[in-house]
Amino acid sequence: MRRLDLEFQPRRSGALAWSLLALGCAVVAALVVLQQRLQVEQVDLESRLHSLELQLGRRPATAAPQSSAASREQAERLAQMRSVSQQLQRPWQQLFAMLEAQPQDDVALLGLTPDARKGQVRIAAEARNLEAMLQYHQRLEASAELSDVSLLNHEVMVGQPEHPVRFTLTATWETGHARP
Repeated sequence: MRRLDLEFQPRRSGALAWSLLALGCAVVAALVVLQQRLQVEQVDLESRLHSLELQLGRRPATAAPQSSAASREQAERLAQMRSVSQQLQRPWQQLFAMLEAQPQDDVALLGLTPDARKGQVRIAAEARNLEAMLQYHQRLEASAELSDVSLLNHEVMVGQPEHPVRFTLTATWETGHARP
């Protein structure tokens, strides 16, 4: 078997390697300084150009579309904020209290979808039979909070015992003190 000769001591690097490293560091430092000066000069030139355009009454061609896009975005945000504000101004507790006060013996509420923007509410429910559904419709129509109660759809559940009726009503949600 041959004998291994491993050299664990690094070779002595010469002055040439150290001088190349120093030269590389100097070039990088000079480039960083040059880049910073160019950035400062660019900012100065842009500010001069902007002030000259203001004096001449001209605006850059790219500024107009950005401002119209920004104004459209701002208008959309404002519309969303108005919608949220309108929904928050509705008397939710009154509506829930009125619906909970209705006799629940023969009718079970399944879903409630208020639309404050339109001033309407959609009620999904299940009644024991058609007569119970019609009575619930009449009680809602007679309430002070709801008007124009309309039956959107109904389905007799033939596969279930007693044949309950699932139905959906829509009504106009009257509020005397909510702002439009």
